[in-house]
Amino acid sequence: MNELLAIMRRELRSYFLTPVAYVFIVIFLVLTSTFTFYLGGFYERGQADLTPFFNFHPWLYLFLVPALSMRLWAEERKSGSIELLMTLPVEIWQAVAGKFLAAWAFTGLALALTFPIWITVNYLGDPDNGAIVAAYIGSLLMAGGFLAVGSCISAATKNQVIAFILAVVACFLLLLAGFPLVLDVFSAWAPQALVDAIASLSFLTHFANISKGVIDLRDLVYFGLLIGVMLYANAIVLQLKKAD
Repeated sequence: MNELLAIMRRELRSYFLTPVAYVFIVIFLVLTSTFTFYLGGFYERGQADLTPFFNFHPWLYLFLVPALSMRLWAEERKSGSIELLMTLPVEIWQAVAGKFLAAWAFTGLALALTFPIWITVNYLGDPDNGAIVAAYIGSLLMAGGFLAVGSCISAATKNQVIAFILAVVACFLLLLAGFPLVLDVFSAWAPQALVDAIASLSFLTHFANISKGVIDLRDLVYFGLLIGVMLYANAIVLQLKKAD
């Protein structure tokens, strides 16, 4: 655990040594505020809740999180520092988990900085704060899922732009998995069990359940398994690259 925490602290510190962290946070806060109060029709709805705020999170994460995850391993491979990392007395899984947890903590910090919007809603009305807390938890879990997918893809290439594009495409497919447009393609020939399985892969389906204030064990297991499987795949990719 000491090695894992050391890598996590090193990675988290590195974010704030460059303008990347500050640019990411500013863009995230500006976009969430804009989407909530303008595009989301916050005032026009006449209802004190954060539904417009959370409705845009999957689409914000679709582009912002891959922009964050693309550098996790692609930059290490391009600069050659990954060879140095692999020679240290650190297991691959510790490096993978440490980098992921640092990026996840950073994303969680950006999400926590949106608290003025929560305060505004409480000032204007009497929202269901329990449902808002649940939605924040769901948003953080979804961000972790995006990061895990992006981290695995970043480990497979030296080019950050390619890592970004592939991560966006992969996450977009996971978002659309529960849409009728996708399910209708499979329902025409596939058994219902397969259609239901594809629908269950959707980020939106599980996030929507949690954002309503219902924290179902199945949704927690989904995000937990997704993160675990993608991080395991990440470690395997790095192991194969190390063998080369």
